[in-house]
Amino acid sequence: MGTKHLSGPPARGAAAPALTRTGPVTPGRPHRLLRFSRQVLATRLVGMGLVITAIVIICAVFADVLAPYNPNAQDYLALTQPPSRAHPLGTDDLGRDVLSRVIYASRVSLQVGLIAVGIAVSLGVTMGLLSGYLGGWPDTVIMRFVDAVQAFPGLILALAITAALGPSIGNAMIAIGFVSTPAIARLMRGQTLSIREREYVEAARVLGASPPAIMARHIWPNTTAPIIVQATLLVASAIVTEASLSFLGVGVRPPTPSWGGMLRTGSQYLEVAPWMAFAPGGAIFLTVLAFNFVGDGLRRALDPRLSGRRSG
Repeated sequence: MGTKHLSGPPARGAAAPALTRTGPVTPGRPHRLLRFSRQVLATRLVGMGLVITAIVIICAVFADVLAPYNPNAQDYLALTQPPSRAHPLGTDDLGRDVLSRVIYASRVSLQVGLIAVGIAVSLGVTMGLLSGYLGGWPDTVIMRFVDAVQAFPGLILALAITAALGPSIGNAMIAIGFVSTPAIARLMRGQTLSIREREYVEAARVLGASPPAIMARHIWPNTTAPIIVQATLLVASAIVTEASLSFLGVGVRPPTPSWGGMLRTGSQYLEVAPWMAFAPGGAIFLTVLAFNFVGDGLRRALDPRLSGRRSG
């Protein structure tokens, strides 16, 4: 008859068996980034938007290397030449290489778009936070100011501000940033109103946290997702507005290349040299379309109500 080995508690002093974790493992930061990237790319055409955006950024950063000619170099023996091997996008009315000017103009458009949106986000987030959290007369004053700004058409107001300050790239950034501020301020105010009554904000308030600390530590970090989406879409709007200002002659001063200024010159030669207008017009179209695609992908990935859906 075999001997039975009875298992019991480990003897005193013996090492306890190691415990194995069987619960769900929280994904680390790389896994979250990978999942977020998949959610962004799940939206149709976002991949194409990212590729175009990357090309624009590369052209803006490495314009000195990528441009085949000096963008302001004039060749009076090559006026309004059609596209060729020497000039893939042709030349303009002063013999300047259109491709080189389009590449350098991407630097201006991207710079204006990013800095103008940075101004809008800084002002809009501050105004929206104060308005939504404080309420009362600060909310009334800030929102009435926002209503007054929005009462004017955006392009006309930007045109008036730029004309008053003087045509330059810096003034164009200020004007576009000011015009774009109400959209961020209203979005931030709505987010603040929905968050300020939540339990963790009430707990911080009961524990004696000051209003600036509550806004900085508990409200602002929980509103970044919609602000990022709105800012991405505003970059596309800022690029269009800058091109419009340059087209009207109050944006970037020549001979600095800008897509709007090139489009303005090209519109006068549509019958003789249509490539002068098609090149900058196509650059504006593709860049704005790309930022809109990326913004739509970010919106679907960051919005929990849409993250489970696939764009049709």
